[in-house]
Amino acid sequence: MASLHFCSECNNLLYPKADAERRIMVYACRICDFDEASDNGIVYRNDLLTVTKEQVGVTHDLMTDTTLAHSKMVCPQCGHDDAVIFQDQSKRKETRMILFYVCTKCNHSYLDPTLPTDSRPELD
Repeated sequence: MASLHFCSECNNLLYPKADAERRIMVYACRICDFDEASDNGIVYRNDLLTVTKEQVGVTHDLMTDTTLAHSKMVCPQCGHDDAVIFQDQSKRKETRMILFYVCTKCNHSYLDPTLPTDSRPELD
C-alpha cells in the first residue's frame, strides 16, 4: 500500500527516487538533502478493471423528468400516445443517432417502429 512520507528535518513531502550508488529506491526531500531507504518497492500501481458487458440504462422515472422532450409515439404495450425521448448513450461502433422512447403511462421502453429491424440495437 502506497503512503505519503514526510521529511524528518523540514517536514516537506518525500518523493520516490532511485539511488544509483546504493542500487535501492529511496524517498528524498526536494528541499534539503534528506533521504530514507524505502521498505516498499512499489511507486505506482495501475489497477485495470475489466468491463465484461455494457449495462442497459436505468429508466425508472424518465416519464417525470421535465427536461426530456415528449413525442406523440404510440406505445406498443398499452397504446398510450405520449412518450419521452432520449438518445442512445452506448459506445457502439456505429455512430448514428438512435432514439429510445419511454411511455409516460406504463414506463415501457421501445424503439421507433419505423426503424429497419436489421439496424436496431438489442434491448435487454
